[in-house]
Amino acid sequence: MFLTFEGSDGSGKTTQIHLLAQHLRTAGYTVLTTREPGGTRIGDGIRQLLLDLAHTEMNARAETLLFNAARAQIVAEVIRPALAAGNIVLCDRFADSTLAYQGYGHQQDIAELERLIAYATGGLRPDLTIYLDIPPADGIRRNRGRADGDWNRLDAQELSFYQRVEHGYRQLIAQQPHRWTVIDASRARQEVHHDVVQALQQKLPALAPNR
Repeated sequence: MFLTFEGSDGSGKTTQIHLLAQHLRTAGYTVLTTREPGGTRIGDGIRQLLLDLAHTEMNARAETLLFNAARAQIVAEVIRPALAAGNIVLCDRFADSTLAYQGYGHQQDIAELERLIAYATGGLRPDLTIYLDIPPADGIRRNRGRADGDWNRLDAQELSFYQRVEHGYRQLIAQQPHRWTVIDASRARQEVHHDVVQALQQKLPALAPNR
């Protein structure tokens, strides 16, 4: 099973993936957690390029191609082998992020991006996508208040950009409602985690725990 987490920056995706992975492992499942961009040696190198605050001149098309290069690598090297082995894969962002951020955020052609994504992923799609819903302004405040101070190039956007991204996610959810579960991420982390687990209940009975 392939599960992805999407949402605005600061919505708590990394925290919720960690909590869900712990929950599933306790239940006897073999779980792989990964993130985009990154998760491979090549992907981590691309991540450094994408996040570096010094790269302010990066063109939106170049950004899009770099994201999908990292995605092609992680799908081939990590995600498909793990799924073939019967594992659950939890990914912090996937193709929907490109449509929301590079498509709606940077206002690039969605149909062109969909073709590029299909090539990069070989047609791989998540079984379920959790959207952690938080107002963009709140997400920005959370990001700026992080203890690690990990501010990067992708964080340095105007509020209007993140509002376009949020609108993009709404459009994607409306197009494929069966694949998405929307969860209010403005609450305490344990409340959010409870709803994430509830969202999986319809999927998990089909899986045999690895005990």
